[in-house]
Amino acid sequence: MPLGIVGAVLLRILVAFACGVGLSLAFEPVAVPVVIPFAVAGFVLTTRGLRPSRALLAGLAFGVGFQFVLLYWMRAVGTDAWIGLSIWQSLFFAVLGLVVNLLQRHRLWPLWVAAAWVTNELWFSGWPFSGMPWGRLAFAVVDTPLADALPWIGTVGASFVLALSGTLLAWAVVERGRLRLVALGTLAALAVAALLLPLVVTWDPSLEGEATVAVIQGDVPGNGDDILYDFRQVTQNQVDVTTRLAADVAAGREPRPDFVLWPENSTAIDPFRDQQTNAGIRSASEAIGVPILVGAIVDAGPQHVLNQGIVWDPATGAGDRYTKHHPVVFGEYIPFRRYLDDLQIGRLTMVGRDMLAGTRLTPLRIAGLEVADSICFDVAYDDAIYGQVSRGAQLLTVQTSNATFIHTDQIDQQFAITRLRAVETGRWLTVASTNGVSGVIAPDGSVVSRAAPRTQAALVATVGLDTAITPAVRIGPWSGRVCIALAILGLLLVLVPYRRNLTRDQAEDATVPSDLVAANESGST
Repeated sequence: MPLGIVGAVLLRILVAFACGVGLSLAFEPVAVPVVIPFAVAGFVLTTRGLRPSRALLAGLAFGVGFQFVLLYWMRAVGTDAWIGLSIWQSLFFAVLGLVVNLLQRHRLWPLWVAAAWVTNELWFSGWPFSGMPWGRLAFAVVDTPLADALPWIGTVGASFVLALSGTLLAWAVVERGRLRLVALGTLAALAVAALLLPLVVTWDPSLEGEATVAVIQGDVPGNGDDILYDFRQVTQNQVDVTTRLAADVAAGREPRPDFVLWPENSTAIDPFRDQQTNAGIRSASEAIGVPILVGAIVDAGPQHVLNQGIVWDPATGAGDRYTKHHPVVFGEYIPFRRYLDDLQIGRLTMVGRDMLAGTRLTPLRIAGLEVADSICFDVAYDDAIYGQVSRGAQLLTVQTSNATFIHTDQIDQQFAITRLRAVETGRWLTVASTNGVSGVIAPDGSVVSRAAPRTQAALVATVGLDTAITPAVRIGPWSGRVCIALAILGLLLVLVPYRRNLTRDQAEDATVPSDLVAANESGST
């Protein structure tokens, strides 16, 4: 390969890497979402016109720049975990680089590429082992005008609009003359529609009542980043803060809540088997006199555990339960354990039992209210939230234990996703974390109340109740399926003619020797 070509390819790879880093700046802690169209356009342009193998490299470089910065907080688990997860997530963008390279051979490629981008997001958000949704474009828009469109188009729709803005920007750069003006005009029209239409036709929650919820943040002993450092004290902290709240309620300093929300891992030991933990929960629920949604690790046999939100009534005890839908692979369960256990990999040996995934899609019944619960990373997935809201949930709760990441930017990234879910579903949302970020969020995404990290707090707030289903939730997974279909259609429109042309060229080449032979024979006679 000539040195000039090598240099040009290396330059493309470096630019793709820089664009990936640029896209990471759209998310917390920098949170500048205006970079998204430019980063997407850079991705498109750096893969354009390359051989497929080189487009793979450009896509990989983009993914490395994006994921290594976005997931820097994973170093709290371990440098090896950060590197391994970032490389794995980058591979999806390598495949996307190849697909985008191919799709740009069709004249409607801005549409196909935007659909392919969303398809890629859905791919890494669901596969393998439930995937890892961090990095979806929509997760950066909660503080932008596009957030007003979330109840209408949802997370998938918002990612598509953002991806399309980037592909149209790339199209404007590539095309010349009149076509460039058309592309710029289309881009401007899209931007105006995306930004102004939701302001004209806003989604207004139709409040059907009110409830008072108390969010408890008990804090974690020690450095605050190890939930197991003193797990009994973690539970006791929840009990103590709830008991103090009960005293304030009795004295009239706080209104009596309809129910109390405790975070994930309020108990790191089965409260049905451990008498001390059971007694602590009962004493807190009896003191406050209302149900507590307890976050607990519950035994499910010698080999398995459940991560649950348990409705604990002061009179009847434990009742309705929600089980975490998306346990974290290699953190909460080990796939292919029978093979990996023999390797004695240090970090994996710390996961003694595998966490089973929940399947519940109906809301919890708490104090006569229908509540959609999510546990930690569940909030980044569409399925359980959409399922519970579509089945009558009146408000959302999130139970999370971000203690492992308390000294990183992960807690702010997850809180931004949590706020997005309130806007998308048109619901009030309360989130309880062991030591941050806990808060109360209105349906427009505004934070009504928030507890400072590494503090003890009881947030008491009156929230609205609503059963109206937003178009985004009503559409559900179909918006994603449409994007997948568009991406496949785009590939077919590119690859089928390409294959026909290739077959035709091969056929023409195959006829050349016989023609030459015939000509030579006639000449010799």
